[in-house]
Amino acid sequence: MYKVFVNEAPLILTNKLSETANAKYFLLNGAAINEAITALAKKKLTEAYIYHPNNEEILKKFTNNIPLVVAAGGVVTNQKGKVLFIYRNEKWDLPKGKIDKGETIERAAIREVEEETGVTGLHIENFLRTTYHIFKSNGTYKLKEVHWFAMQTAFNGELLGQKNEGIMKVKWKGPKKIKKALENSYTNIKILFED
Repeated sequence: MYKVFVNEAPLILTNKLSETANAKYFLLNGAAINEAITALAKKKLTEAYIYHPNNEEILKKFTNNIPLVVAAGGVVTNQKGKVLFIYRNEKWDLPKGKIDKGETIERAAIREVEEETGVTGLHIENFLRTTYHIFKSNGTYKLKEVHWFAMQTAFNGELLGQKNEGIMKVKWKGPKKIKKALENSYTNIKILFED
């Protein structure tokens, strides 16, 4: 099962028909996928399911219809235990970005955090999880697959938001401020703080 978010509403790719029993489900083809995404994007549905019997194949078949963009990012903690957040598109987010050709996922995660925040001296502790969301680019729906890593840094210099990426603020946040930031964030970001 894969949970893909469209405007914060889940589009669930599943191989279990039982999950779709009381919900709106769509076939795994281009027209049906676009219909599901549009209905979620326009808030005509609060959730939708796409069924395919083979869980191993479902994401591959989905990305035959919706182009895949692979990205990586970090949940970065400093020596005071505060987490690094960025503010972009009027929401609190975490630094992430597209993987360049020939680049490893880990290297991309570190590079993107450095570029978007000015933070250096990053060390990956472990892989956290992969999240999925749909976005529109040049009139076309695309699936963004983001690989998230827990990172540590001893950096205590100036935080510099990458202006050409629309990053207005970069802040270190402790537990209370994280909770507040998550009230104005994305579902995929909230998921990273669930455990």
